[in-house]
Amino acid sequence: MSISRRSLLLGATATAALGAAGLLFRPMSSSRAAEGTFEFTLTDAEWKKKLNPLSYQVLRHEYTEYPGTSELLYEHRAGIFACAGCDLPLFDSKTKYESGTGWPSFYQPLDNAVGESTDTKLGYPRTEVHCSRCGGHLGHVFDDGPQPTGLRYCMNGAALQFHPAAG
Repeated sequence: MSISRRSLLLGATATAALGAAGLLFRPMSSSRAAEGTFEFTLTDAEWKKKLNPLSYQVLRHEYTEYPGTSELLYEHRAGIFACAGCDLPLFDSKTKYESGTGWPSFYQPLDNAVGESTDTKLGYPRTEVHCSRCGGHLGHVFDDGPQPTGLRYCMNGAALQFHPAAG
């Protein structure tokens, strides 16, 4: 049995794609959330006890959940999206929109709710978004969102919890 050039190229392309996906969706070895001081802090053991396994990996080790897997992607009621780690209100549901990316997306956070840092783990700079109270990794912000801000806060649903509006 001989291997055709086409089979070889397809195999190499598939291997490269799987490798890239592995980089995107793997837990990071260290956490930016562990750096600096924040108002709300817990030990690593306390975070593990407080959070479910996926939320722990996302918030504390900058993991990225698979697209389309979060229930919050489909949450359209009025209310507030808060940090799953410390319950700080982060986004008003009025700023949520369907970005088509597979992650809950917002065009604006609440005042003083999030912080930003530069993430170069994929080999190029991206703006990481973290909770300003506990430092938990939430996702990234991009400049391809809708008006009025033009921003897309692409958040991991596992880093959020939803509180419906009263009434």
